[in-house]
Amino acid sequence: MNTVFEDVCDTPLQAPYDAPSPRAGRYSTTLPRIEDTGSVTPHDAKALTPLFFERLAELEEGTPEYQYARNTLIEMNLSLVRYVASRYRSHSDQMEDIVQVGTIGLIKAIDRFDLSRRTDFAAFAIPHVLGEIKRFFRDTSWAVHVPRRLQELRIDLAQAMEHLSALLDREPTVKELAEHLQLTEEEIIEGIVAGNGYTAVSLHLSCDGESTQGAGGPAFADLLGATDPATEHVEDRYALASLLQQLDERDRLIVHLRFDREMTQAQIGAVLGISQMHVSRLLARIIKQLRKGMLGQQ
Repeated sequence: MNTVFEDVCDTPLQAPYDAPSPRAGRYSTTLPRIEDTGSVTPHDAKALTPLFFERLAELEEGTPEYQYARNTLIEMNLSLVRYVASRYRSHSDQMEDIVQVGTIGLIKAIDRFDLSRRTDFAAFAIPHVLGEIKRFFRDTSWAVHVPRRLQELRIDLAQAMEHLSALLDREPTVKELAEHLQLTEEEIIEGIVAGNGYTAVSLHLSCDGESTQGAGGPAFADLLGATDPATEHVEDRYALASLLQQLDERDRLIVHLRFDREMTQAQIGAVLGISQMHVSRLLARIIKQLRKGMLGQQ
């Protein structure tokens, strides 16, 4: 066994995990202290992973020891991500992004793994890692990775914007868009933020996204030079981009992880070392701050 491990059988877990978990009552599984997860070999990681999963199942989520066990599982098994990412050597310019999205797949696998099924974790995790990477390449028509539901919301927003602008003879507000689409204002803002990641498409596509060959509405090229009631909305997007730049580093990271990387609040909490509840409060504050900034510039 690697020398970075303390004796698994004889050495109790030291501070900061010296108090029994309320959920576990008393320790039934002792975890080794791993000071440097980077020095853990894949062989040792395979041997230690079931032990950490067993302990994780006994712990109360959000406790320091739970965070230690979960984060160590992630760090010990990053070699699985590197193994899958190595298949994409030809995309060397995107390797950092590939590893990042692969790590998201690893985190999802850890959160979904059921030790009682006696399945090898590597065999369970690799499809999750590979799936995230394939999804990343599938979404390369976007400047950044945007969740599919937000891609679809972008289309709904564009159609709602066109309809309401014609009906009201002015640009609709966020509240009016939310009422029309039966969504919350926060979801509308999410869609606007995500829309900033979309890249240009062919001018020969119709406004509904379909080819103009044989049928469909007018192409984008046909509308060039026409008066567009949604022109002011472009200014709103630039304003939103400016507001995002005014956020502090942690808030921008939270926005990136939530909307670009589609991470759950629990996963973001694991990255930042804070609770899921804390992440929820921070997201609510950030969205409120962005909405206030947008409304203040109208």
